[in-house]
Amino acid sequence: MRLDLSPALDAPSLLALPVRDALPKISDVDSVRVAPIDPDLADTAAFCAAYDVTLEQSANCVIVVGKPAGIYAACVILATTRADVNGTVRKLLGTRKASFAPMDDAVGLSGMEYGGITPIGLPADWPVYIDSRVPGVEQAVIGSGIRASKIVLPGSVLASIPGATVVEGLAL
Repeated sequence: MRLDLSPALDAPSLLALPVRDALPKISDVDSVRVAPIDPDLADTAAFCAAYDVTLEQSANCVIVVGKPAGIYAACVILATTRADVNGTVRKLLGTRKASFAPMDDAVGLSGMEYGGITPIGLPADWPVYIDSRVPGVEQAVIGSGIRASKIVLPGSVLASIPGATVVEGLAL
């Protein structure tokens, strides 16, 4: 299968409400596309296999929480890597510990579906850390806030979303 891409602003039903609200704030919103997918194939490995997308194009957004302060942040990494939660992320948050946020917290606080969480439209007080490899991806594929679609945009545009900071060594 191939992705059937449309301009994201022209397909609001394929986006979670917080994503729809945040899209107009992206500097190059015209380069942002969205495609419907089978929600049962939203998880990275299944999605890439079914839609002929490489792991190098697929970016994952993971929600982490710093403890004991309860500081939430998003980390965007390529699917070929894993976030350095206990090293780089913990230091960025300035906390003693960091871990992946519980699913119920990530879903409830973001207003997005599990398996579709994206850095676009997250709460404004959450830092968004982008691994330094992401801006170099010509067309990155990320969640849309729902499991039934994916967003495709240049990695450089993803790295320039409001609140984003590009971080060397975010992922291992």
